[in-house]
Amino acid sequence: MNRLANETSPYLMQHAHNPVDWYPWGEEALQRALQEDKPILVSIGYAACHWCHVMERESFEDIETARIMNEHFINIKIDREERPDLDHIYMDAVQAMTGSGGWPLNVFLTPGKHPFYGGTYFPPVKAYNRPSWKDVLLALSQAFKERREDIETQADNMTAHLMQASRFGSNAAPALLVPHDELFTRMQCDIMYQNIMQQADTEWGGFGNAPKFPGTFIIQSLLRYHHSFKVPEALDQALLSLDKMLQGGIYDQLGGGFSRYSTDSQWLAPHFEKMLYDNALLVDVLSEAYQLTGNRIYAQTIAETLSFVQRELTDAGGAFYAALDADSEGVEGKFYTWSKEEIDRVLGADAAIFCEFYDVTEEGNWEEQNILRILQPAAAFAAAKGLDEGELNRKLADGREKLMAVRDGRIRPALDDKILLGWNALMIHACCKAYAALGSELYSEMAVNAANFCIDNMQHVDKQSFYHTFKSGKAKYPAFLDDYAYLIKAFIALQEVTGEFSWLEKAAKLTEYVLSNFSDETNLFFYYTEEGQQDVIVRKKEVYDGATPSGNAVMAANIRYLSIVYDRKEWEERAMRMIFEQSQSVVRYPTSFGIWGGLMLQEVRGVKEIAVVGVDYRAKMIETGRRYIPFKVLLGAEKDKKGVPLLEQREQMGKTWIYVCENYHCIKPVSDIEEIFNLI
Repeated sequence: MNRLANETSPYLMQHAHNPVDWYPWGEEALQRALQEDKPILVSIGYAACHWCHVMERESFEDIETARIMNEHFINIKIDREERPDLDHIYMDAVQAMTGSGGWPLNVFLTPGKHPFYGGTYFPPVKAYNRPSWKDVLLALSQAFKERREDIETQADNMTAHLMQASRFGSNAAPALLVPHDELFTRMQCDIMYQNIMQQADTEWGGFGNAPKFPGTFIIQSLLRYHHSFKVPEALDQALLSLDKMLQGGIYDQLGGGFSRYSTDSQWLAPHFEKMLYDNALLVDVLSEAYQLTGNRIYAQTIAETLSFVQRELTDAGGAFYAALDADSEGVEGKFYTWSKEEIDRVLGADAAIFCEFYDVTEEGNWEEQNILRILQPAAAFAAAKGLDEGELNRKLADGREKLMAVRDGRIRPALDDKILLGWNALMIHACCKAYAALGSELYSEMAVNAANFCIDNMQHVDKQSFYHTFKSGKAKYPAFLDDYAYLIKAFIALQEVTGEFSWLEKAAKLTEYVLSNFSDETNLFFYYTEEGQQDVIVRKKEVYDGATPSGNAVMAANIRYLSIVYDRKEWEERAMRMIFEQSQSVVRYPTSFGIWGGLMLQEVRGVKEIAVVGVDYRAKMIETGRRYIPFKVLLGAEKDKKGVPLLEQREQMGKTWIYVCENYHCIKPVSDIEEIFNLI
């Protein structure tokens, strides 16, 4: 066993029995590199990563390969989900060196932690136009000994490049001299929409080519653009994307929940790992789609997905686990795929119709196996076959139940049971959105329980800061910008669905902490890491969306919301400056800046400030939240609340009134949201 045996990360513990002398990232390894003047090999992955497992089996478990690694390098394993700060830095370096990136990420550093070479998966023998891992190790070891000066120069240049990439955000101050309606315009929104549609797959939904990711931020942008300007084509593309995913193999047709992405353009064959954040973001956008359309399929998918989360990704204390592996028994997707013979045996006389509906064939639709997918919605399928739709749905449901029972007896994919603050916050927000849309108390309970778990177990003893990860009773690593941004957003959502103003007070307190500890030198954007962190070579600033939303964009949204709640003009101005600074990039590349695009659209359309005051305020807030009002601030209280402008001088004895305002100017209050819904 190597030093990873003392770690809590499931990914690191998977490598604890490798013959490689792995270290976790930390002072022991970094000091040894300096003392022995050896290059550092940093290998980054995560527990649900298929190719990470492949490279481990092929290379890191091989005695001879391990001997070379141990002799020539200080070897460090990093769980990218535990240390996203390091992953971001070294991923950027490898992408700059090679033009591509991914996991496993293998990057070679000088003893001073500066990157000079890297790549992703390397095979054990030369293949796929890639050198073998042993050849890479030996060549780099020799180069480090014989061309040390060149390597140091290359590493210094790369570090300088990484530092330069975060030097932005100092030119926005003059922008606020321009009137608000000239800062953000309908024309910008129209161009964003046109640029999105240039990448849209109008046959199978989604955006771009395979591999195809869910694109939840883009779908949300289209829903909101249509809602704002009544553009049916935008709605059509958003719903097509959702519908094709729900019908495809990326969605688990038996157990609910979404895989990370599809390897093909038709959403058939996913990369089978199920990540907490993907499911949170898809529940988020499905909730908006349901509010907008009333389509019961979206409600059903939300229910199935959250049932999966509760069943398979929820800790006994109420928090959410990180992920399920793609592999079981060493085979990707084995847990989820079927032969036709097996389905025939389980379902008997009903197998034929089930197989036809779910595209199950003798030869298989993927690697001689079958991934369940829907090629034709149930109503159309029933009509084409002359079947009663209700009877068809009953047979399909019965078939799914029987197959699920069989699947539950299989060897399960490994569970990554660490608890990540930011991903939990995304799911808390999703549960709030699902509760608002569907009204199930279960979802609000899931949100509150998880939020309380994070506060009780992941908050520092100073009661100001948080930790990033929790596992085996131990919280570790200072939280990052994304953690705080998502948590503030989740607290805001919790107030909207529970009516408990204390959640907003927590959001405001955390915002103050982020402003003090993450702001850049111009007090405009935010660094990813907290001030004072010593073990990173650069403090990165990131503004584009990845698999999860941009922390800077979410913070801009949070500050904008809270500036209205507390009438903090300096927060409003900062949010405006942040949005304006990104506006040109957002218009040009909207698929990479979905959250920023939504903020620009919000500024064009305006924010509806909705205050509910009176004895029945909670019920009225729930009723209001059920409506699709994407750009709103929703507050509630039984009585006037001093220091909160929207809740001051609103109380009328014995009555509950709904006030709808913009820039604190309110139309006549009403007792029924129906009376003003058409106006907002």
